Amino acid sequence: MSYQYLILQKSNSIATVTINREQALNALNPDVLKEIQDCFTGLSGDPETRAVILTGAGKAFVAGADIAAMSQMSEANAKEFGKLGHDAMNAVDHCKKPIIAAVNGFCLGGGLELALSCDFIYASDKAKLGLPEVNLGLFPGWGGTQRLSRLIGKGKAKEMIFAARILSAHDAHALGIVNKVCEPEGLMAAVQETAIEISKKAPLSVQMAKHVINDGFDRPLPQGLTLEKDVFPKCFGTEDLKEGVAAFLEKRQAQFKGK
Repeated sequence: MSYQYLILQKSNSIATVTINREQALNALNPDVLKEIQDCFTGLSGDPETRAVILTGAGKAFVAGADIAAMSQMSEANAKEFGKLGHDAMNAVDHCKKPIIAAVNGFCLGGGLELALSCDFIYASDKAKLGLPEVNLGLFPGWGGTQRLSRLIGKGKAKEMIFAARILSAHDAHALGIVNKVCEPEGLMAAVQETAIEISKKAPLSVQMAKHVINDGFDRPLPQGLTLEKDVFPKCFGTEDLKEGVAAFLEKRQAQFKGK
């Protein structure tokens, strides 16, 4: 499917989604949000896709929500815009496929909320990350207050949000927001290398692991362990388990089919 503001490319079981609104630093307006929701809902059910890379065109990942569009909104319009944002972020978060955010530049406000909806983040050492909404009389309203605090803890998240801190990639790495910092020219190669590595693993196992980690995270430990215990046996009904065991015993590379 083609989009106005997204470029979707697929190669060797890896889908790369590029937000392509470069003249506006890839700012998120209602149309972009709808396209993100549609795209990631589709990728979630795509049997040919085993890993997803999300990045932005030009010098920004996403510089934030479209301030020009927001400035004309009534409270009722803002409620709908908020819902669009949550629907888009949740489509990314709930996508069954592992998603790596390749943060190539500005990653602010809704941009960081989008990156936080991915499974993990690699960033260029030129990237800037933050949730500066309080500078505009707003606060992060597309999941930022919840996902950031769960990732780095309430105290650090509050300091970052209350003071509208803009972090370097290295500072974001030190806080645990970013998994890996790369030279700008090497960012996509590093992300692709990890995506390829993931794509060679048993896809159903990766999906189950993502489901158990995400769904179990907010549960009390005993409930999380119960979820893990309940999902684990499902691996034994897959063809991939038989292939993985056979490949191990035969000392060869497994050829997983996602079945």
